[in-house]
Amino acid sequence: MAIYAIGDIQGCYATLEALIHALPLQGGDRLWLAGDLVNRGPRSLDVLRWAKAQGERLSCVLGNHDLHLLGVACGERSLGKKDTLLPILAAPDRDELLDWLAHRPLLHREGTRVLVHAGLPAWWSVEECEAVAREIEDRLRSPRRGRHLARLEMLPVPPLWTPAMKGRARRALAVAAFTRMRACRLDGSLELAPKGPPASFAPGLVPWFHVPERRWRGTTVVCGHWAALGLVLEPELCALDSGCVWGQQLTAVRLEDGRVWQQRRIDP
Repeated sequence: MAIYAIGDIQGCYATLEALIHALPLQGGDRLWLAGDLVNRGPRSLDVLRWAKAQGERLSCVLGNHDLHLLGVACGERSLGKKDTLLPILAAPDRDELLDWLAHRPLLHREGTRVLVHAGLPAWWSVEECEAVAREIEDRLRSPRRGRHLARLEMLPVPPLWTPAMKGRARRALAVAAFTRMRACRLDGSLELAPKGPPASFAPGLVPWFHVPERRWRGTTVVCGHWAALGLVLEPELCALDSGCVWGQQLTAVRLEDGRVWQQRRIDP
């Protein structure tokens, strides 16, 4: 049994189909998706339907674009000019698909591997990351999902966790780290603005996975989100967003041996 981890799809369904066809999948093999199934690409509805149909062989985490879709569907966020989410919102099976999406985790852990969209904050162990993720997920699955999403979005995100931080502030900071983090200062505090590659960072900033005192050491983090970083395979990192929606390629990595498959974007 093998696990094939795939980066940000973002509605590029034709590219996903071609990549899946190229993988040597066998019975019992599984798929991990690093979040951002939807938005910017042309066929987000098809991606959601396909992912839901995979059943138990697929594990998928929520990305920032997936949370954006849930917020728009609840009336707590507005569609942006570049959003391509209307086909989902108008679909006859929209409620079923959105309910399935809302029940995806922010963090999926198996042994020493963790699947998350953006990354793990340096100040928590993997067990602490998992605990706060479960806390947030319970709220996203409640009938008041829209209210919880709105509160998380509206709350200013402090850059650094402290032991005194509780409740909503702690959850907002965790969501920012799990779904939007790229750069950190050496003390682990977040800098959410930089989007370019690490070489473009201002002095004092490092990639989140190079913070020296990170408490989740010993864990291999499988993630996406950072297209400018591209594919990076390190002993504790499998970063998969290779910019498919921006005209680059969609990447799959077999976690057992690190073999890579890439499909150039073929969606219109």
